[in-house]
Amino acid sequence: MTRGTGLRHLGAGEVPSAPGATVRTMDIDAPVAGRALVVVVDDRTAHGGEDSLGPLVTELLTEAGFLVDASVSVRADEVEIRNALNTAVIGGVDLVISVGGTGMSPRDVTPEATSQVLDRELPGISEALRSSGRVAGSLDAGLSRGLAGVSGSTLVVNLPGTRAAVRDGMATLGPLASRVIGELSGLDD
Repeated sequence: MTRGTGLRHLGAGEVPSAPGATVRTMDIDAPVAGRALVVVVDDRTAHGGEDSLGPLVTELLTEAGFLVDASVSVRADEVEIRNALNTAVIGGVDLVISVGGTGMSPRDVTPEATSQVLDRELPGISEALRSSGRVAGSLDAGLSRGLAGVSGSTLVVNLPGTRAAVRDGMATLGPLASRVIGELSGLDD
């Protein structure tokens, strides 16, 4: 502190703030796994209901090192789902996770919409997600029709719409997504 002036010399990493306070900037050196977008397929959420899955997927993606551009909610409608996925791909994200709409009811149309967006399917990822869910004791995992694949340079993955399926699916998907994204971006050449 400089006597009598109330001013203080700022050190490295400090920025000026209100008198007597110091704000430190954060330097983040952690590598970024990529950019991601979450699409929640749920009629209630799309109409303003509470979204419990979008924040969960966002949290898990952030923990995995992804920068999450947004979480969007759409109705269980093929056109709306396809538009949301295409918008993410055109926006240049590395990973799109859709949650919900992978079951057997007539409203579960996420796989149909996704198939129209994909350039190439990656059935090994879909099989790994179903298998890990079944091992974890989830009957829903074995009934999921979710797809995984590549559209342009974006990995697109469908997860079932339950908290347990999201948690298990994200744990299984992490290393697989890193590998695919690395190859698509040319980092694994």
